[in-house]
Amino acid sequence: MTNRRRRKPEQIVKLLQEGEAMLVARKTLPEVLQKLEVKESTWLRWKKQYGGMKSDEVKRLRELELENRRLKEMLAEAELDKRILKEAIEGNY
Repeated sequence: MTNRRRRKPEQIVKLLQEGEAMLVARKTLPEVLQKLEVKESTWLRWKKQYGGMKSDEVKRLRELELENRRLKEMLAEAELDKRILKEAIEGNY
């Protein structure tokens, strides 16, 4: 097994598909994991998170997660601005 490396979700989906194909071709799970250079815990986590997804679905999920993060940041900034204005109006500055 290799050192830790970050893989993009699209790469993970491709590896999952490749691994599933090997399993269907009667390879054992340890053989598949060795070929893909991943640990069993990583394989299981990937299957739980990305199992059954297609590459374009993963890309869309990633876009939605980024958009969600930006919206949460905008909301936090708006709430902070609101609090500052409220305190200024009340004279607590």
